Amino acid sequence: MEFLEDAKRQFGELILSELQRIERMKESGAPKDFSKLEKIVVGVMPGDGIGPIIMKQALRVLETLMKPEIESGKLEIRYIEGMTIENRAALLQSLPDSVLEQVKQCDVLLKGPMVTSRAGDPWPNLISANSMLRRSLDLYAAVRPIKIPEKGIDWTFFRENIEGEYIWGNKGIQVNEDLAVDFKVQTKQGSERIARAAFEFARKNGKKNVTVVTKANIVKLVDGNFIKAVRKIGEEYPEIEIQERLVDAMAAKMMDPEFNKGIEVIVLPNLYGDIVTDVAAEAQGGLGTASSSNLGDHYAMFEAIHGTAPYLMSHGRGEYADPSSLIRAVGMMLGHIGYVDRKKKLEEAMEVCTVLERKVVITTMLEDASTEQFTDYVIETLEEMK
Repeated sequence: MEFLEDAKRQFGELILSELQRIERMKESGAPKDFSKLEKIVVGVMPGDGIGPIIMKQALRVLETLMKPEIESGKLEIRYIEGMTIENRAALLQSLPDSVLEQVKQCDVLLKGPMVTSRAGDPWPNLISANSMLRRSLDLYAAVRPIKIPEKGIDWTFFRENIEGEYIWGNKGIQVNEDLAVDFKVQTKQGSERIARAAFEFARKNGKKNVTVVTKANIVKLVDGNFIKAVRKIGEEYPEIEIQERLVDAMAAKMMDPEFNKGIEVIVLPNLYGDIVTDVAAEAQGGLGTASSSNLGDHYAMFEAIHGTAPYLMSHGRGEYADPSSLIRAVGMMLGHIGYVDRKKKLEEAMEVCTVLERKVVITTMLEDASTEQFTDYVIETLEEMK
């Protein structure tokens, strides 16, 4: 039974590493106060596929909104090299050491989509670069807004970003040729801090509801403890109602007005959050319309939630990719670092360009607007709003 002893050893090492991580969470210092920084450094990682194309246009929007701060040196845009799939594959590192060193010299990151290789791809089957960035910077809260005005939907999702099925995603145990085991991890500290982030957002934005989504009827310990953590933190916010939903029902019925009645802020464990927010983004108009922020106490990363669009690239339509997701990520970043007025202005401009006027329509088809033409329209709208 040597294989069994080996499995026990591997599992013991995983438990020990998690106990050490819990101690680091307990010792985390006070969150960064951007209002006290003389200069805010924005690290830019264009990514793969359509990433550099949409990043170029998103930066044009950022430069339009923040021209005075960029010219004065209050805001610095710094390109980070080395995160292309070609470089990561050559080094056999999802997050090269030299890149992580550059990243930690920035305050916030603006990131394009990156290739996550899988079995059968021409690239080595590396761990997700997104996951490595989140873990390395302890970006524990993935925040994704979803708005569908005609359905009365204005939701903000708080997805726990570190734990769950993802933290040991490449550390499962192949016990023998017949048995493989993967794991799901939950800590009190990790659950409580994502819950607090959700409740703080709800209070600051006048929301009256936090809904927790799990599969606690089946996953008794991990999901049950997640609910307990949310309810414990919720005691500090008595004005906010707490609801519970099961993840399968949430995915199937989130557009049902009876089912979603009262929902405003949603807090979910990692895997459920990944799936449910993608479903919600599709209901909003597609993954290309949605953005995401990944927040920690000391760093933050803002990104598009879609992939690298290899189909568009292989069919010569990369320059017609929709940059809306990354442009919206710019707005989320500006709000996070203290420029709420610019964030609101960009949100208003995007509503004009994508809902109210739609003078320029982008569909990724060659007969419609290009990425650059759509961004021209956004910038013109912003300038007219002055």
